[in-house]
Amino acid sequence: MKIVTLHKPLNLDSIYNHLSQNINPLFSKHKPTTYNYTVTNTGNAIEITQPELYPGDVLYHLEIDHDKLNILRSEHYVDDVNSLTLESVMNELFDDLSGNGGTDLVQEG
Repeated sequence: MKIVTLHKPLNLDSIYNHLSQNINPLFSKHKPTTYNYTVTNTGNAIEITQPELYPGDVLYHLEIDHDKLNILRSEHYVDDVNSLTLESVMNELFDDLSGNGGTDLVQEG
């Protein structure tokens, strides 16, 4: 699990909206591709999937814990080039959401 401190009070809807609007365009900027990621708000979490390449798998599961964002990665999607690119994209988007406060990596593993 990866834990990121956002340094700004955010709710699940604002994170969902930002990710769903920006994840695919930013990913394509880093790594041109013809497929898209699906971002879903489950009500208490955000899930990111890519049904074309990883059918039935949730690649990332994000939950808010006060000012921390808990990010669970699929064990099947850790060392893939797409995974590394998507992590970089999400880090950029989390920085956007945090504003001038930035983000801190609390835990990686």
